[in-house]
Amino acid sequence: MKKQLKIALVAHDDRKQDMVEWALYNAEMLSEYKLVCTGTTGSLIQQAFANKGIEAEIIRKKSGPMGGDAEIAAMVVNKEIDFCVFLIDDLNANPHDADIRMLLRQCRIHNVPIACNRYSADLMITSSLWEKEDYSPSDPIYVKFDREGFMKSLEEENYE
Repeated sequence: MKKQLKIALVAHDDRKQDMVEWALYNAEMLSEYKLVCTGTTGSLIQQAFANKGIEAEIIRKKSGPMGGDAEIAAMVVNKEIDFCVFLIDDLNANPHDADIRMLLRQCRIHNVPIACNRYSADLMITSSLWEKEDYSPSDPIYVKFDREGFMKSLEEENYE
């Protein structure tokens, strides 16, 4: 799997400070990858990196409510995003909730890891699997679940 990752960074207004702090904490690692951000989040990260002398490739899309979440979701569908950090404001209503759900759904459908808090983002970004040449994530399996057949196959297998 070893390759240059393209990482999406998205944060709602009340989570932008959290995102910038996370990006600065992980700046050494993030500067090795291509970053795709929604508009305001991207400009804040660019400014924070510039203030610290950190060089990084940051591509800014539109602001989330103006279609940025949808632009990043389209990149997920087109296999152009490898990992997404989406710090969502769960305490306030969002007028573009449909776009938010679409981005989350597309990440799940297309098997793109998505972290919605700093802890999960830290765990995912530091995973050794990113560096393993022989690792390839398996595709999600979407089939109707047959409980009887599944249980029978478990009984037939010799699990020890």
